Parts: sequence; structure tokens; C-alpha cells
Amino acid sequence: MQPKEPAEVSPSLETQAQEWSARMLRGAPALLSYIDTSRCFVYANETHRTWLGVDPAQLIGRTLIEVGGRRNYLNMGPPLERAFAGQMASYEGEAFGGNQSRYVHGNFQPDVDESGAVRGVFTAFVDITERRTLELKLQESEQRFFGAFQHAAIGMALIHPDGRFLRVNTAVCQMLGYREDELLALDITAITHPDDLDTDVELLGQLLSGQRDSYQLEKRNFHKDGHAVHLQLSVSVVRDEHRQPRYFVSQAQDISQRKAFEEALHRERELAEVTLRSIGDAVITTDTELRVTSLNPIAEAMTGWTSAEAQGRSIEEIFQLFDAQTGQAVANPLRAAMERNIIADLVGRILLRHRHGFDTPVEDSSAPIHDHAGNVIGGVLVFHDVSENRALALKMIHLTQHDTLTGLPNRSQLHAHIAHALVTATRRQQRAAVLYLDVDRFKQINELYGHADGDRALRALSAQLRKGLPNGELISRFGDDEFVVMLPHLGSAGEVASRCQILIAYCQETRVPDIPELALRVSMGISLFPDDATEAETLVQQAETAMYAAKAQGQHGYRFFTASMSERTQARRKIETALRHMLARQELALHYQPKVDAQSGRIVGAEALLRLLVDGRQLYAPDQFIPVAEDTGLIMPIGAWVLREACQQAKRWRDIGIDLPVSVNVSPLQFQHADFYAWLDAVLDESGLEPGQLELELTERMVMSGGDVTTELLQRIKQRGVRLSLDDFGTGYCSLSYLKHFPIDALKIDRTFVRDITTDADTATITQAIIAMARSLHKDVIAEGVETLEQGDLLRRAGCSQLQGFLYGVPMPASALEALLV
Repeated sequence: MQPKEPAEVSPSLETQAQEWSARMLRGAPALLSYIDTSRCFVYANETHRTWLGVDPAQLIGRTLIEVGGRRNYLNMGPPLERAFAGQMASYEGEAFGGNQSRYVHGNFQPDVDESGAVRGVFTAFVDITERRTLELKLQESEQRFFGAFQHAAIGMALIHPDGRFLRVNTAVCQMLGYREDELLALDITAITHPDDLDTDVELLGQLLSGQRDSYQLEKRNFHKDGHAVHLQLSVSVVRDEHRQPRYFVSQAQDISQRKAFEEALHRERELAEVTLRSIGDAVITTDTELRVTSLNPIAEAMTGWTSAEAQGRSIEEIFQLFDAQTGQAVANPLRAAMERNIIADLVGRILLRHRHGFDTPVEDSSAPIHDHAGNVIGGVLVFHDVSENRALALKMIHLTQHDTLTGLPNRSQLHAHIAHALVTATRRQQRAAVLYLDVDRFKQINELYGHADGDRALRALSAQLRKGLPNGELISRFGDDEFVVMLPHLGSAGEVASRCQILIAYCQETRVPDIPELALRVSMGISLFPDDATEAETLVQQAETAMYAAKAQGQHGYRFFTASMSERTQARRKIETALRHMLARQELALHYQPKVDAQSGRIVGAEALLRLLVDGRQLYAPDQFIPVAEDTGLIMPIGAWVLREACQQAKRWRDIGIDLPVSVNVSPLQFQHADFYAWLDAVLDESGLEPGQLELELTERMVMSGGDVTTELLQRIKQRGVRLSLDDFGTGYCSLSYLKHFPIDALKIDRTFVRDITTDADTATITQAIIAMARSLHKDVIAEGVETLEQGDLLRRAGCSQLQGFLYGVPMPASALEALLV
């Protein structure tokens, strides 16, 4: 049996298939064409009309460059030529048609004959603009997320479901003492305290199983050096589209200090409770409404009430007193003590009536309980029978009136003591003085060394103050780093000045164990009785005002109060209010003063200078608002704003073709902050400015007084590519010989040298020597404050690299400086 011949396709079916194929090619959303070896169109589908706005029939026989243009050919020519060489090729990128551009993916398929020779190329392009836009948005979103992740103030980590670290930020590394690569080589079991591991693993298991989406946990992780770090964790799970866990997001806060405080507080409470239970006196405490809050065991025994039963009841119901002679009820002494804010003792023979009717002779002392601000928050009764002494009561009363850190009297008793001293001074017709002391830059001490060492410094200072006041004058701790001293029985103002000099000397000699480099300095204000005021509260306020005047004068000194100081204090408060208001509303402004090349006179840089402007008018001068900003701590957010705004402006100039580096003055408080480098790094990344376009202007004292920490920070900044200059050089204590130890790029000759350089031969000689020595160390030299041609000529001949001053341009808005450069 012969096999059947294959059925032939009828001509009508073949023709129909060809028509269908042609219709599909014409209607396909892709751009389809066939290019012959002369690079001319042989076929183009209907989509060309949509993309190019041209009838496809008009493309036949035309070359690629004629149709698509040279710009498209430059992009797509290389893969096309590879296809003509016999290789499959592809292209992904922009394609231009008229005024429109698309992002496309194209394939180039060589068409070969029977001999293998390429006789043409099939091309197919698909519009992937929408996909590309989504990819870019996703990439931008991921970059923002990981930028926020990396620079977050709290520790953050991404953890694989098997416990391995996938990503950690800087805060976690600092928290645990590891480098990033070291942590990424570990998993959570390697650093978790064994006692906390089971709980953590169980909660992670609940995330994996879908029982919960997040949890919070306090746990201990091991630091690289082996000690335990207490952490507050917040962990959540990120799932894929199938609800399967992809990774965990862990946020961590170091609560080791809080744990230490809680443990110390627990010990204190345990100690207090044990003490109250073990002492021989009875103790009752109340709230401000004289409702009982606690009884110790002795009080329970003497009254017949348990502490639980007595809580919330009136003190008169629990503590019933009677006169031993008359049998009449006696008013509770705690009520008088609370109403008059005094210590009140029972007078005469008094009997305490037990709950069951029998009486016990008692001796009682009552007093209000104050908080740290001197407010009454409750009351305490300490009592015992007449055979017991009153030591414990006196001790508890002492605790309500004295600062727990220094042992000095607190402010709750200050005004009463001052008022008593003023009565004595009036009776003796003598003067008295109130001194208000404040530790200079104490906020900076806390930031550099920590609050624990700050407390040690205050204890050491209070001890020195006691030495400086051997006659038992009243010293009170009035605030965090503020002390008030009362000097009674004075003969003259000169005697006050002498005592102040002695106190300042004693304070300067304060030494804190283990911190030998820390030297405490104080500013002091003085008000005199009766010259300035006759009331205690007014004298304290005036002394405080004089203290601020001493700080404004340069710190580490004293000032007597004058009436004009009140005006300056009000002015400082107005400046502080204006600063806070303008910072919150982003109303600060930067002006830019040009720097010119000393030889060519061409503008080669600009210094960013902060201005407070209202309707174009300067509200306050820099020498008025900068000290206020530093004293109030506002210099930190203001300095951060200035650095960010200056970098963004320099980047805007760079984008329009103006290559102009900017310099920014850095406050000592900014520079010495532990996170300064992180802020700088984030600002550069955020603005996109090349690091070499930024110069930080530092003072000599900032560079010289920081030790190895400052040197290391300068090196990191220099390695980042940022330029460094020393501002106001020659006015401090920096020796040129030390400059070789620091990565400083430039020195700025202070304007005081420039001002006298043409009129004073000695100044000219010193300035020329400084410039010559600086240039020998390969440092650029910039002279500021140049106002005359003679000054500029002399400095140019002496070797200055750049000149700055009113002669070359005043500080001006960015737009005005831009107009000079375009």
C-alpha cells in the first residue's frame, strides 16, 4: 500500500494566510521593518505612521539616516552593523521622532540566503517608555529609602529570614562597635545574649508564620568588646507578592543608659523602702490634699492602721492628736506646714491616739515635700515617742531643701535666706550682694564628655565654690549649671569685686578626675543691696542679667548690674525670638562676598554669610545674632541650614555653567558635635555638589584645642575632598609650625592686619612674614577686609593667592553675584 501524498494547501488558503500575516504585521504595536544591504527600507509596517507621522509607503527605498536622522543612527547604528555582520543584536535606549522621544527596546535579526550571506536585516522596536519610567521611579524610591536607612539616627538593619544580616546602617555599627562588613558576616544568634535568644527567635518565628506582622522587644546584644548593650527593638516583616517573608526590618535604640538609671532608681527605692521599714521612727506621707499615701511599719504599729487601709484617707483620721493636759484635740501640724510652706513641730505634751483607743506621747516634725523646681508635691510627718530623737526627721527635711547632686541648698529656700540676710544688712546699715554664676559653654561640655562627666564637673565646681567662701556664705544651685551666692555684711563694691576675683580663680582651678584637660570657667553677674534693689527676687534677676552681660563681653569674668543691661537683655530675647521665628519659617538668607584672584582680579570663589533680612533690610548684624545663637544652641540648626543652602546654591551655579566654589564658616559647637561628619556627608550627597567646590572656614582655636579627635576629623573631611581654611589667622594662638600637622589648604589673614598694613611698618613686616612662611608650607593665603588699592597691591606683591573685601565686592544676594559672572 503506497503512502498518501501530503495534502496540498489550496491557493485560496495560502493567499488568505498571507493576507492574515500582512494584516498582523501592519497592525502590530511594534515598529517592524526590513532593511537591505544598502541600508534602505524595503518594508515598514503601519506603526511607522503613528511613531514618525509618515506614510510607511513613503519610507520604501529611503535610507535609515534620511528617515530616523543622524541622532538615532548614532545610537542604533552599532547594533545594526553587528546584524549586517551576521550577529543577532539589540538596542535599548532613547529613540527620537520629530519633537517626541521614546524609550525603546529593539532587536536586529540578520536575514541570510542559502549561502549564508546577509541580504538584509529584520528590525523590531517596542515602546517601553512606561516601563522605563516605572523602573526609574522604583530606583529613585529605593535610593531615598536606603539614604534614609543609612543616615537614620536610630539603628536599622535588614535581616534575612534565616537570621543573616543583609544590610546595617551606621548607627547600628556604632552601637555595637562593629564595622559594616563584620556585621554582615554574622547573624542575630551570634550577637544576642543567650538569655534573650529564645524570646527573640520565638517572635521571629511568629512573623515567619504570619501570626503577627511586627513586634517590640527589649533585649541584650553583645558589643564587639564583649559587654552587653540593652536595646529597644521594633521588628516588622516585609513580604513578597505571594505573602512570603522577604526580610525583616529591625529598628534599634540603645537604652543601656536608661536601664542603668532604672536599675539605680530601683536600688534607691529598695534602699528607701528598707530604710523606712527599718528605722525606729514612724513616717507618714501625704499628697497635697493631705490624703495619706504611705505609712512605714512603725507608723502602722503606732496608729493601728495598715498602709493599705490608710491610703487615700484624711491625715486627721489616721493621725489623731490630743493635748496631754486638757484632752482637747490638737490641729495636725502638717496642715500648717503645707499651707505656709514651713517646717512645723508639735509644741507641748502631745498624745497620739491609737485606732483602738490607747494614747502614746509623741514628738512630731512636719514638712512639705518639694520637687526640683521648689513646688510643693506632698507632705511628710516623722514622729516618735518622747524617748526617741528627731534625727531622721531632720534628715528627711534636709533632703527636701538641698540639691541631690552637689549637696548645696536648692532654690526652694534661696529667696527666704536672701530675704533674711537683707533684713540683717538693713539693721546693720551694710551692703549685701547677690552673685549669679554660670559655667561657660557647659552645653558643649555635656556634648563632648557626656552628662555623667558633666555632673562630676558640677560636683567638683561646687566643692571649689565652698573653698572660695570659707565664712559659710550661702551658695545655692539655682539651675543646671547656674549657682547663686549671697554675700552679706559688705562694706563697699570694691570688696565685692575682690571676692568675685577669688571665686573665679577657685573655679578656674577646678579639676575633674580622669579629665585633666577639662578647665571650667565661669561668668558672673553682681547686683548690690540696696543700690540696685531691695527685694530678693529682683536682686537675683538683676544678677542674672549682669551675668549675661559678662558672657557677651567675652565670658570668664564678672559684671556689676546697671540699668542699661535690662535693655540689652530684652534685646537678646528679641534676637532669640527672631532667630527661632525665621528658622521655623525658612526666612534666613545667605549673601555671598566674592573672592578674587590676586593676580588677575577674576572672581574665583565666594564666602557664604548669614543675614537676617526683613523686606530687604538687615534686622540684626551678625555680631549681634551669632553670639545669641551660640548661647541658646540655635547655632546647630542654623549652621546646618547654612551649609545645606550654600551647597545647593553652588550646585545651581554649576548646573548653569558657573564654576564658583563656596566657603562656609563653621561654628565650634557644630564642628565638635559627634555627628558633624555625617551631616557634612549627607549634605554633599543630597545637593550633588562636588566636594572640591566646598571650603569650610574654621578658627584657630577649633583646630588647636581638639586633640587627636579633631585631627582625625580633619583628615576624614580632607579625604572626602572638601577644602579647609583657617579663618582670622594671626589673632589666635596657632603657630605656623603646627600647620604641617593639619590638612589645611588655606589661611585667611585677619582684617586687623590688612587694615594697618599700609600705615604701620611692623604690621606690614609681620603680615609679609606670615604670607611667606605659609607659602613655603604650600598653603594658599587669602586676605580679607581689603578696602583700598594700596592694600591690595601690597598683599599681591607679598604673595597672597586671593583677596576679599569691599574693594572687590560687598556681600550680596546670589542673583547679584550671578549677574557679575554671566
